[in-house]
Amino acid sequence: MSTVPIESLLHHSSLRRRNSTIYRGTRGGFLPCSLNLSRHFTSKKLHSVGRNIGSGGTSSGLRRSSVAIRASSSDTAVVETSQSDDVVFKENFPVQRIEKAEGKIYVRLKQVEEKNWELSVGCSLPGKWIFHWGVSYVGDTGSEWDQPPEDMRPPGSIAIKDYAIDTPLEKLSEGDSSYEVTINLDLESSVAALNFVLKDEETGAWYQHKGRDFKVPLVDDVLDNGNLIGAKKGFGALGKLSNIVLESDESGEEVEEKSTSDVTKERKGLEEFYEEMPISKHVADDNSVTVTARKCPETSKNIVTIETDLPGDVTVHWGVCKNGSKKWEIPEKPYPEETSLFRNKALRTRLQRKDDGNGSFGLFSLDGKLEGLSFVLKSNDTWLKNKGEDFYVPFLSSSTSPVKTEAPQVSGKKPKTNQEVSASGFTDEIITEIRNLAIDISSHKHQKTNVKEVQENILQEIEKLAAEAYSIFRSTTPAFSEESVLEAEAEKPEEIKISSGTGSGFEIVCQGFNWESHKSGRWYKELQEKAKELASLGFTVLWLPPPTESVSPEGYMPKDLYNLNSRYGTIDELKETVRKFHKVGIKVLGDAVLNHRCAHFKNQNGVWNLFGGRLNWDDRAVVADDPHFQGRGNKSSGDNFHAAPNIDHSQDFVRKDIKEWLCWMREEVGYDGWRLDFVRGFWGGYVKDYMDASKPYFAVGEYWDSLSYTYGEMDYNQDAHRQRIVDWINATSGAAGAFDVTTKGILHTALQKCEYWRLSDPKGKPPGVVGWWPSRAVTFIENHDTGSTQGHWRFPEGKEMQGYAYILTHPGTPAVFFDHIFSDYRSEIASLLSLRNRQKLHCRSEVNIDKSERDVYAAIIDDKVAMKIGPGHYEPPNGDKNWSVAVEGRDYKVWETS
Repeated sequence: MSTVPIESLLHHSSLRRRNSTIYRGTRGGFLPCSLNLSRHFTSKKLHSVGRNIGSGGTSSGLRRSSVAIRASSSDTAVVETSQSDDVVFKENFPVQRIEKAEGKIYVRLKQVEEKNWELSVGCSLPGKWIFHWGVSYVGDTGSEWDQPPEDMRPPGSIAIKDYAIDTPLEKLSEGDSSYEVTINLDLESSVAALNFVLKDEETGAWYQHKGRDFKVPLVDDVLDNGNLIGAKKGFGALGKLSNIVLESDESGEEVEEKSTSDVTKERKGLEEFYEEMPISKHVADDNSVTVTARKCPETSKNIVTIETDLPGDVTVHWGVCKNGSKKWEIPEKPYPEETSLFRNKALRTRLQRKDDGNGSFGLFSLDGKLEGLSFVLKSNDTWLKNKGEDFYVPFLSSSTSPVKTEAPQVSGKKPKTNQEVSASGFTDEIITEIRNLAIDISSHKHQKTNVKEVQENILQEIEKLAAEAYSIFRSTTPAFSEESVLEAEAEKPEEIKISSGTGSGFEIVCQGFNWESHKSGRWYKELQEKAKELASLGFTVLWLPPPTESVSPEGYMPKDLYNLNSRYGTIDELKETVRKFHKVGIKVLGDAVLNHRCAHFKNQNGVWNLFGGRLNWDDRAVVADDPHFQGRGNKSSGDNFHAAPNIDHSQDFVRKDIKEWLCWMREEVGYDGWRLDFVRGFWGGYVKDYMDASKPYFAVGEYWDSLSYTYGEMDYNQDAHRQRIVDWINATSGAAGAFDVTTKGILHTALQKCEYWRLSDPKGKPPGVVGWWPSRAVTFIENHDTGSTQGHWRFPEGKEMQGYAYILTHPGTPAVFFDHIFSDYRSEIASLLSLRNRQKLHCRSEVNIDKSERDVYAAIIDDKVAMKIGPGHYEPPNGDKNWSVAVEGRDYKVWETS
C-alpha cells in the first residue's frame, strides 16, 4: 500500500566540514556542487543550541547561542557559537525502521541407525523460534493432529492440550545464525506423518507454507496431492497437507488396523532428503530523530536542525505551514541548495552524512512569519512518520521562554485547534484528485500493455481519498445518533428499547466453544454443566457453535440445514442446553452459516451443486460467478468462499426458505438471536430481510478483512477498514452489529510493539468501529478462528488481560472467548465482568481518552470508571472524584468511583 500523498517540501542548507562533499539534486542523481551560503542566508550568522552543527553533536543544556558561518578557502563551513538566540522547540522522536530479512526454513531427514531416523527442522533467521508440532497415526482419518509418543519429544517440550507439542529451536553455535530442533523417529511406532508450523515468539507470527501446515510423511501410503515435504519417491513437494485416509475395498468397508510390523514394511519408500523453503520476516530497528527550532533575533528567521542516527541516505520531504493549518505549502524561493520539487506538492532534501558515518543532519532557515514545519523522512525507500502522523515543528514567538516539548497526548477532552482546516477546500481538492484518477483509469484501458497493477494502485488511491472525504464529512455533519444512555435509563432496564443490533445495550457475550469442542461428541452436555457458573460471572448472552449437519466437524460447512444432529450433540441435547441457559437468565445465539452450503449431489458435469434434504435446491441457488461450482444464479453480491457453493441470496425462493428456517430455529430450538458467519459474502440488505423475519433479540455479523499496512507495518489510520464494516452494518439498517475487527487489529500492534498511541484516532476517539458506531460494535480479542488450535491471528501472548481491560471497560458489546474464561485468567476476567455490571457500563458509554502515548493508554468511561493499559504510569486526575482501585494486573489497572 502506498502512503498518504505528501504535499510540499523544502531543502536543508548543506553545511559540511573539510573534505565532505555537497550534492545537488538532479534528474540523473546527485552531482557535486560548491557551497553557496549567500543563497541560503541573509545574515552571516545562524543560530544554534550550544552545538557544533558540522559534527552533529548535541549539548545537554538549552543555552542560547548563535552560529557564525564563514567560508574557508576550501569551501568548508566553519561554525562558531555565541549567546544570542531563542530555542522554541526541541524534541527527540523515536522512529522504527522496518526491514525485510530473508532466509530459509529447512527440513532434513537422515538415517542414524537401521531403524532410527532423525528429522531436523531449522531456520536461518534470528528469532525466538518455536516448533509447534503433532503427528498423524496409521489409521487416522481427518486432518487433526495427535501428540507424539513420549520418547519422540525433545527436552524442553511442552504439551499443548491433547493435540500438539511446543519445542523451542536452539541456536546451532555462537557464530551461527541458524536455529534447529531434531526429532528422533522410532520407525517401530505407528506414526504415519509429522505435522508442524513454526512460530516466532518475538513477533507472534506463525510460518506455514501457503497458509498450510508442513507435513512430512513417514509411510508409503500417505496420499500425495502435491502437498508433502520429502523425497520424490512417495514423498511429494511441499504444499497443502493431505489427509491420511484408510484404504477401502469396493464395498466401502475399512481395512483393519495395521500391525507395527506391517507399518515397518510400508516404510520401504522412506529415503533421506534435504529440502529448503524461502522465508522472510520484518525486523524492527529503533532509531531517533532530534529536531531543534530556534528564533534568530537578528534576522527573525526560524532556524531548524534535524539530526538522525538512521543509517544510509535519508531524505526529508517537507513543507511549511501557515494560517492555522497543518496543510503543507511550498514556500517562496529562494530554496536552499539540494532542494527539488516533488510532484508540485512538496520539497525534498537529502540530509548530509556526519563525519563519523553515524547518521546524518540538516539545517533549514525559514521565514520568521511561518507557523511551522511539517515533514516526513524517507530512508532506503521506507517512509518514516511520527506515530503515523507527519512530524510537526511549531514556531513560537521569540518572547516565549525556551521549552523542551513532549510528544502530544491525545485526549478526547481537548479540541485540536491547530488542526482545524477548511473542509470545503479539502473536499474540492479530493474531488479533483478522484476525477483525475478516474481519467487515468479510463486512459489506461485503451493501452495495449498490461495495466492491471497500475489500475489497482489507482483504485487504492481513490479508496484512500474516499475515506479521507468521509472523515471530513463526519467532522462537519452529525454522526450516528449515538447519544449516551442516561443514568436514569440505566437504572430502569425494563424501559430500555430492545434492538436486534444492540440487545438491551448491556449485553456481555460468552463464546461458548473453541475449534476443538466437537471432538468430545457431547459438547452440549458439557455446556449445560457450566450454565450456572457462566451466569454467576455476569454473562448475559451465550454464542453456541453451528448446529447443523456439516461436512466439516466444526459445523462451518453446512449440508442439510434442518438436520440438527451434529458433532456437538443431538437436537434434543441442543434444546436442553438452550432451556438450561434460559433458566439462569442467559440468552442464546445460534451460529448461522448463510453464505454457503455443501451439496448432496453432482450435476451432469460431475460438479457438486445440487442439494438434498428439506431444502432441495438446484444450481439456481448457486451464484454464477464462482467457477468452481457452475451455478446458474445471479452474480454474487459479495466475496466468494471457494470451499463450498456460494448461495445466491437474490433468488426469491432462497430468501423465503432461509427466513422460514431461521423462524423454525427460533421456535423449535429456542434461539434468541444469531451470530452470522462470513457476511462479506452477501449484501447486508438481505440480512435486514432475515432479521425482520426472525426478529432476534441480538445479532452480530462476522465481517473480517485485512487492515491497512505500508511496507509491512500497520498504518496508524484505519478509517478505510472500519468504514467497510460500518458500511455493512448500515446496509442492514442497523439490524445487526458486527465484530470490531479493526479494534482487535490495532490492539495487536499497540500491545505487541508498545505503541499505545495507536489507541486514539486523530479526533481523540477510539480508532475502531467502537469509535464510530459503538452500539453496533461487538469487541473481542480472540475467537475460534484467531486463537484456539487454529491460531490464524492470535492475540499477543501474555497481553490478553490488557485486551480484556480495554474491551470490558469501553463502549461496545464485549465478547469473551471460552478458552480464556476457563484458564488462569478466570479470576481477573471475573473481576472485570463484575465491575462492568456493577457500574452499569453499556454499549453507548462515553469514553474520554486521557492519555495515549508510547507506553501507556488511559481513559475515563462515563465519569465513573478509569483505566490504563501499558507499562507506563497513569493515575486518574484528582478532584471531586474519589477513585479506588477495582482491578489490577500485569500492565493494566482499573479504578472506579465510590
